[in-house]
Amino acid sequence: MSAPLFDWSLIDWADIGTATLDTLTMLGASLTFTVLLGLPLGVLLYLLGPRRLLANQPAYATLSFVINALRSMPFVILLIVLIPVTVKLVGTSIGVAGAIPPLVVGAAPFFARLVESALREVDLGIVEATQAMGATTWQIVSRALLPEALPGLLAATTVTAVTLVSYTAMSGVIGGGGLGDLAIRYGYQRFQTEVMVITVLALLAVVQILQMAGDWLVRRATRK
Repeated sequence: MSAPLFDWSLIDWADIGTATLDTLTMLGASLTFTVLLGLPLGVLLYLLGPRRLLANQPAYATLSFVINALRSMPFVILLIVLIPVTVKLVGTSIGVAGAIPPLVVGAAPFFARLVESALREVDLGIVEATQAMGATTWQIVSRALLPEALPGLLAATTVTAVTLVSYTAMSGVIGGGGLGDLAIRYGYQRFQTEVMVITVLALLAVVQILQMAGDWLVRRATRK
């Protein structure tokens, strides 16, 4: 009788549970800060764009260049480059806390572009009508643009959350904690394929849950 392909007795389920909780913690914290930073950036990109409310080509080009530069940098390199900044911000470059700053820096520009795209889908007639009623720029953004773009913004948040899951896994390269760190330390360095399989399945489950929840929220926002 042939030996089983995987020896599940090698898996420390307590470590799997802890790593999953760490991944969810990194995801929740980084997504929160990403939305808080990326949403204003995306709105500003939209407002500064051509034929928009605050149209300013030099300012738009400068902000766009900075965002594109951050988006183009591979996340693994960004993790390493930001180590000194991360240490100054949170006191460490490893673990859950050490992974959050680079996660935010990596995802916020990506989210900002998605926000800009979602706002561009709003009918200009709605903006012009609100403007004709004497609304200020802030009122136009808060009462017309953002409510009308809500389904697109929810979809952008979902895409960003899924992207952050993969980023949290990559943060394991520098000891960022979570499932990625577990996969590298045990699945790769110690050749425990069983651990690698479980971490991949756990990450897949997180992504599926996020996508299903995001799709549900988009459907509800669209019906409203």
